[in-house]
Amino acid sequence: MTKSQIADHLAAKLGTTKKLATQAIEELVALACKEAKKEFTIPGLGKLLVQKRKARKGRNPQTGEEIKIPARNVCKFRIAKACKDAVLGKK
Repeated sequence: MTKSQIADHLAAKLGTTKKLATQAIEELVALACKEAKKEFTIPGLGKLLVQKRKARKGRNPQTGEEIKIPARNVCKFRIAKACKDAVLGKK
């Protein structure tokens, strides 16, 4: 779904305007980006967090030369169990 489609759906479901629904989506995204360093959880959907990745050795695919990949922080999203079960079905 696109941002516009999500805003249309929310506006219809909540009985509000599309403009207000769009603002709500944008505020949620801004808050998630701001709070991701600590952990940002959307109950029933998942958790946005920053995770440290260790330095490691890699290989240049063109030359086969071994290179060192430095350590860095990456942003991850972990899907909640309730969401997994709803989408994939229970095992």
